[in-house]
Amino acid sequence: MHRPKSVDELRRVVARSPRVRALGTGHSFSRVAGTEHDLVRLDGLPRRVVIDHDARTVTVSGGMRYADLIYVLHREGFALANLASLPHISIAGACATGTHGSGDTQRCLASSVAGMELVGPDGDLIEVSRVADGDEFAGSVVALGALGIVTRMTLDIEPAFAMAQRVHLLVPLDEVASSLDEVFGAAYSVSLFTDWRDTGDVWLKRRLGRPESGWDGGQRAQEPMHPVPGMPVELSTEQLDVRGPWHERLPHFRPELTPGAGEELQSEFYLPRAAAPAAFAAIREIGELVAPVMHIAEVRTVRGDDLWLSPAYHRDTVTFHFTWIDYFDAVEPVLAEVEKRLLPLGARPHWGKLTTMAASEIAGVHERAADFARLMRKYDPEGKFRNAFVDDIFGQG
Repeated sequence: MHRPKSVDELRRVVARSPRVRALGTGHSFSRVAGTEHDLVRLDGLPRRVVIDHDARTVTVSGGMRYADLIYVLHREGFALANLASLPHISIAGACATGTHGSGDTQRCLASSVAGMELVGPDGDLIEVSRVADGDEFAGSVVALGALGIVTRMTLDIEPAFAMAQRVHLLVPLDEVASSLDEVFGAAYSVSLFTDWRDTGDVWLKRRLGRPESGWDGGQRAQEPMHPVPGMPVELSTEQLDVRGPWHERLPHFRPELTPGAGEELQSEFYLPRAAAPAAFAAIREIGELVAPVMHIAEVRTVRGDDLWLSPAYHRDTVTFHFTWIDYFDAVEPVLAEVEKRLLPLGARPHWGKLTTMAASEIAGVHERAADFARLMRKYDPEGKFRNAFVDDIFGQG
């Protein structure tokens, strides 16, 4: 494990390593970050935040977390359009794996990336950008760490905005499935939490001044909630329609605190939006099988994008997330049953979450997989930045 204190030190580590992978905040549950060789942590690099007011971009160092960036942006009057449930994750790692927030109009977090600097296999610095590299850049952002180690990222930003959040309890799942557009159009960012039995809780994160669908189902919560029943509500961002800044409402969890449901495993699947009603029905059929091995499930929406390996590539998406108990022997057969029902509907797994899908199946659901394999050979012909996970899916050369 290496923790360089400068980009030059990182370049030397990469140049002399036979194989090397970057490790973010360690929030992946798949083998995407694993290696039998060298790991590099980037949180020791000097922090850098440079805001371009005219271009409306911010450039940050590779090891930075969203939780560290959002306060700087807000002080300067700017915001990110979206955030994940956890702001504690690294920016580079979240973008490399296609991680997302929620919102009918919001793409995955990687869609905000306008440019990157990477350390190449010989320790050289490589710059890529949306403007200069076009479609090839779209293959370089959600890249699983396989093209190089990101030292700098430039993100799109916008003027800061205000939000308010409320929770609707005991919403029938039949209502959500049959009125998907109304429910997920009821706010700027919407999440459904459920145990896949009969009902769920809908979290509405309203961007003040933006239109809403008018949906008002279930029972409005009269006290603060936590997404996972029984967990401390103090960890959750403020609710009850109290007005606040974007960075204190978009995540589910407070940036200054470390949340968690205890030991856990996670899986997530991205499905075409049109397949959502069928997916709801399919999972509910095995709700009594799923619930005992799960802390909670979450359903969100993501707008389609043009990033080659994004699970939302070229289609508006509904995501089905499962936070499992930390006992894989019990989870594995249930996960296999979930996948058996969702894969025929067009499911693509999250790159950082657990799946029982074979490598060939994962490659098969990404239509630009062969293009990405060629891009890897261009950037890293000897495979320095690959690992077994990447090799299994895209081939070894």
